[in-house]
Amino acid sequence: MKVLPFKIPKPAQEALVYQEDREVVFYDQLHQHEEIQISFILQGSGTLIVGDSINSYQTNDILVIGGNVPHVFKSDLESTNPSVMYTLFFTENSFGEDFFSIPDLKGLKPFFRNAEFGMKISKGNKAIIESFKELQHRNKIERIATLLKVMNEIMAAEQIPLSSFVYGKKYSDDEGKRMRAVFEHAMKCYNQQISLDDIAEKANMTKNAFCRYFKKRTNKTFFQFLIEIRIENACKLLYKNPELSIAEIAEICGFQNITNFNRKFKQLKAMTPSTYRSQYKD
Repeated sequence: MKVLPFKIPKPAQEALVYQEDREVVFYDQLHQHEEIQISFILQGSGTLIVGDSINSYQTNDILVIGGNVPHVFKSDLESTNPSVMYTLFFTENSFGEDFFSIPDLKGLKPFFRNAEFGMKISKGNKAIIESFKELQHRNKIERIATLLKVMNEIMAAEQIPLSSFVYGKKYSDDEGKRMRAVFEHAMKCYNQQISLDDIAEKANMTKNAFCRYFKKRTNKTFFQFLIEIRIENACKLLYKNPELSIAEIAEICGFQNITNFNRKFKQLKAMTPSTYRSQYKD
């Protein structure tokens, strides 16, 4: 299976694909596909990289990822239960070039604009969840009707973007493998000290060439990206492990001193770690 681009398996002439993933971990290789993806996380949690940004996902999340947007799911491994995700895959032209241009569907135009950077439904996902739970019992015609219903429900719900920058060109296979190696190393070893020499070697590039290459494709430096991974993992520990002190969490996530951790956390989350933790206590 190629890493990039990733082909969604589907029978010929099938415009809409409904897929159920039931795995210990979701497909965790960096990939992109031409189809827009609307996913419902029935069970599971983990980290999601979309474009230039690191996010977390958990049970009952509704996620939208645009066509050809590079992304990777990294399931949390502490759970013994399988991760379960229901997904609808389609393109803007799946039902004909003019289908979504008819006046009756003009209200869905913002959906496609927002999907380009990915989005997560922050409030108002109850009706969408119910629609997804019915999909496995629907025939193909009913699933197309459900897709339109879900898209309309997404536009009525509160959304937060999953990324702020998406590289405008499709990755080649070689580029995909290179970026996958970089992302995998960062996500696996985020709590260790990673030097520029280390990560440039993973990409099989010189240090200067790697810095330019990574910045062009993510709009940030590798070390900015690494800090975001560390902070996202710290967020999980803050609400999942109340017995750990903030200083202990900072050390676990690869920060060498608590002051730097507090500063970076506030820059990214617009609040202190203690304030973030108190939200979950409440």
